[in-house]
Amino acid sequence: MNQFKEEISILISKELNIKKEEILTLIESPPDPNLGDLSLPCFQLAKFIKKNPNQIAQELKSKIKNPIIKEIKVVGPYLNFFFNNEKLIGIILKKILKEKEKYGFKPNNNKKVVIEFPSPNTNKPLHLGHLRNMSLGESVSRLLESQGYKVFRVNLNNDRGIHICKSMIAYKKWGKNKQPDKKPDHFVGDFYVMFSQNESPELEKEAQEMLRKWEAGDKETLNLWKKMNNWALEGFNTSYKRVGLKFDKTYFESKIYKKGKKLILDCFKKDLFQKDKKGAIFIDLKELGKKILLREDGTAIYITQDIYLCKLKFDDFKFERSIIVSAHEQDYHFKVLFKILELLKFPFANKFHHLSYGMVNLPEGRMKSREGTVVDADDLIQELVDMAKIEIETRQNITQTEMNKIAEKIGLAAIKCYLLKSSAHKDIIFNPKESISFEGETGPYLQYSLVRANKILQKTKSPKNLNLKYLKEKEEVNLIKKMNDFPEIIKRSAETYSPHYLTEYSFKLASLFNLFYEKHQVINAKNDQIKNARLALVLTYTYLLNSCLNLLGIEKVQIM
Repeated sequence: MNQFKEEISILISKELNIKKEEILTLIESPPDPNLGDLSLPCFQLAKFIKKNPNQIAQELKSKIKNPIIKEIKVVGPYLNFFFNNEKLIGIILKKILKEKEKYGFKPNNNKKVVIEFPSPNTNKPLHLGHLRNMSLGESVSRLLESQGYKVFRVNLNNDRGIHICKSMIAYKKWGKNKQPDKKPDHFVGDFYVMFSQNESPELEKEAQEMLRKWEAGDKETLNLWKKMNNWALEGFNTSYKRVGLKFDKTYFESKIYKKGKKLILDCFKKDLFQKDKKGAIFIDLKELGKKILLREDGTAIYITQDIYLCKLKFDDFKFERSIIVSAHEQDYHFKVLFKILELLKFPFANKFHHLSYGMVNLPEGRMKSREGTVVDADDLIQELVDMAKIEIETRQNITQTEMNKIAEKIGLAAIKCYLLKSSAHKDIIFNPKESISFEGETGPYLQYSLVRANKILQKTKSPKNLNLKYLKEKEEVNLIKKMNDFPEIIKRSAETYSPHYLTEYSFKLASLFNLFYEKHQVINAKNDQIKNARLALVLTYTYLLNSCLNLLGIEKVQIM
């Protein structure tokens, strides 16, 4: 209703001599359609014009005139607007038919946004948590693009450090120069688990010594690191391709940590940082505590290179905003990082945002990398794809090649939608069987709804000689009004980095279409005028649901 909120805000602004923007923030969509299409609570207006809210509502009722408004009702301090459905339907559908899948999208605003995700460690394969990270990062990227931003997707490979050395130590002790006999990142991950299962103070010291040798440029250590690192990256790239990720730039911690160390040392020389009794460089952030920036042996930690990476990303892209997608376990890390950027007075210090997301667990409990109980992303995707094949076999008789392609899209839709439908900040339990259902709030349900709509359009010619006044049934009107909310929904989702608003909307939109589909004939409508009007309604629905799926990173399918 954004377009009509704007018009009503202008009318009220003129009457009360209050800024339009003040009015616009107050107008809302009632939870019950019987209460109107839009509603204005007049409580806040009282502070501007010093009158009782009920009186304000009564006085405004007689003064607001617009062809789109059929009736205005006053309920206490609320001003409820009921629109002329025939005019409303014409305006909405004509706009969607004209703009198609760009409906609700905004033109280029010349503002740059950098989104960093999923930033894995190269000592183990991507897991279920990374799938949530990647789903969020990609969907937020697409939502921001829909609002006119130029988005740069970047990835950071955490390919050095003590965690990497643990896998290397285990391979050196027990690997026997073996080559990968499985997907290479899974092969590397086995040795990280092996280290954890045999962990001891002596083994920990060996890992620390290996890190020191790595940073000192020891040839044997570097050769082993390159071999295992390449295996991990090869596996990651296969997984990225499968889920549809492409990056504009990839950073490697191993290539920037030295510049990070130099930055820390330069700041220390300027007395911006301190050194403790053991020789470690730190900063005292008062309420955030003391943070080590360089270990006593001179080796770097995550924040060493993160400070420099922030500068590097700004130098590379000159962004308006830099979003880092990472689990809420890293909340403290990023509070510290952003505070340090502020204290160092970098001009880009206030341009960063940590898109924090909650844990993803399975019905049977929490996953733990060190214990080898993590659900690998590849294994989960394959499990969902196999489940989709079983479901498709009961519905369609198709070739194995077609089966594989469709099942792949359905399996990925199930995962992405399930991971996006909850607020990012919430911990969630991922239920594979629930996610793959063709009914309920799932990705396959959205895909199936689009297949249904497209089948109608495939059976007949494009609608002509449209007279949209024939769309007056309750199910038709409710669906069209929901379509009208789309621009506002994607704007809100983009501004708050929250794809779950769009996911919720998609389910409601599909549900309203299915109510219409079940209750009203389209191809066999009573006459051609009704048929053509309903075909136009179905067509506009396909445009919007296509956009919803695309913004969620979900591919459509032709059959299910």
